[in-house]
Amino acid sequence: MIDQVRVRYAPSPTGDPHVGNIRTALFNWLFARHHGGAFIVRIEDTDQTRKVLGALENILEVLHWLNMD
Repeated sequence: MIDQVRVRYAPSPTGDPHVGNIRTALFNWLFARHHGGAFIVRIEDTDQTRKVLGALENILEVLHWLNMD
C-alpha cells in the first residue's frame, strides 16, 4: 500500500517571507500537486521573543496571492 504524499512548509513568523521561503514553499507545493498529495502549512511559532506582529498574516497572504492551496 502506497501512502499519499504529504509535504510541509513551516515558516517562522519572525518577519516577512523572503525569496528562500517562497522557493521552498513553491517546490513543496509543486511536488505535492504532481503526486496528488497534500501541501501543509505549519507555522513554527516556538520562538516567541522574535515573533513579529502581522508576520503570520503576511505569510498566508503571500501564499494566497501565489494561489498555493
